[in-house]
Amino acid sequence: MDYQHNKKLTPKARTLRKNMTDAERRLWYGFLRDYPVRFLRQKVIDHYIVDFYCRRARLVVEVDGSQHYEDEGEQKDQNRTEELQKRGLTVIRIPNNLVRTKFEGVCAYLDEIVKLRLKEE
Repeated sequence: MDYQHNKKLTPKARTLRKNMTDAERRLWYGFLRDYPVRFLRQKVIDHYIVDFYCRRARLVVEVDGSQHYEDEGEQKDQNRTEELQKRGLTVIRIPNNLVRTKFEGVCAYLDEIVKLRLKEE
């Protein structure tokens, strides 16, 4: 994958790791932390900090709160997704409320996506 690590964002990424949202915390501690394929949280990729990143599957998982569904948030997310896709990454966006209400389904969905991405290797 072709991207740069922006060292200026490292302190912010550390802060975000310490202050995850409830949905991010649940997904991390309830599923991704012990997933057989390694995920990182609050990973710096170029000038972005992504919520979760799996290098082997070339996958970014974003857990989105309500601000992401307003016009300005949607446009920023679209631009961000396009930039990450140019680097060969697949971006999955999951609303916070799905993590809260359909946790097992979210986990099964992510598991399936990772398996599909790994088959493409």
